[in-house]
Amino acid sequence: MIDLEAVVALRAVATNGSVAAAADALGFTPSAVSQQIKRLERGTRVALLERAGRGVVLTDAARQLVTSSATVLADLERIEADLHLASSATGADGAAARRITGEVRIGAFSTAVRGLLVDVLPRLRAEHPELRVPMRESEPWETIALVASGQRDLGIVHRWGGVALAMPEHLIETPLFTDVADVILRREHPLASRTELTPADLAEEEWVATFDSTICRQWLRRLFDGVSNAPRIVHESMEFENHLELVRAGLGVALVPRLGRSPLPDDLVAIPTVQPASVRGVAAVHRRSQADSPALQ
Repeated sequence: MIDLEAVVALRAVATNGSVAAAADALGFTPSAVSQQIKRLERGTRVALLERAGRGVVLTDAARQLVTSSATVLADLERIEADLHLASSATGADGAAARRITGEVRIGAFSTAVRGLLVDVLPRLRAEHPELRVPMRESEPWETIALVASGQRDLGIVHRWGGVALAMPEHLIETPLFTDVADVILRREHPLASRTELTPADLAEEEWVATFDSTICRQWLRRLFDGVSNAPRIVHESMEFENHLELVRAGLGVALVPRLGRSPLPDDLVAIPTVQPASVRGVAAVHRRSQADSPALQ
């Protein structure tokens, strides 16, 4: 019989692109993931990984197994959800019960960790001490891939304006709230007295921004559609706290979301943008097969 735990490891390699990245996503060592896949190769009697330079790629048989296993794993998740639903609804004596157990693995972007989960997770642990909720920080695209492949159970993601965020059909997206980002300026900046700013107002500024691969950076570029030679990115950092300090040092301006943002020091001001407004929708995503899971709910 095919080892389903090893199949999950193989799917993680397919999603993350390497054994090391799969191990990091699953919380195992690379050696453990390699051993699981070797065990799966012995059980199926087919090669599943092959060398490609310094890394590995999936064989045709492995890709077929990853694709075919999706339905089986989804069915098992539904069965498990049904079992937990029954046990949480009725106790051994037939009385109503609210005992939530199990594990919900969460993936979330950095400002959601600071602005949302640091408050939610302690309360969740207090209310349901037998429920494990491990969290991993990841960008929205990565979070969706991790939830879609079964490596995370719940994802907290965001999408800026019209920046695309592809959602596989077997995932459900639930809107949570709208977050706003402000332009952060030094108080003595010539624009600091304004109540709102347009991209044209900011065309000559030097910017602090996240890396080019992030959704936040894509939105910053989209903000300046139609404004030539803007934005001029001078400094890059993944941490918005660093953005604030770089602005304080007089090294540029930054667009920083309100979610998870520390109170601004007196020498900084925050001004929203208009035409367009810098807003992002924050949502939760999970697999349809887990929709009835009491732990996930």
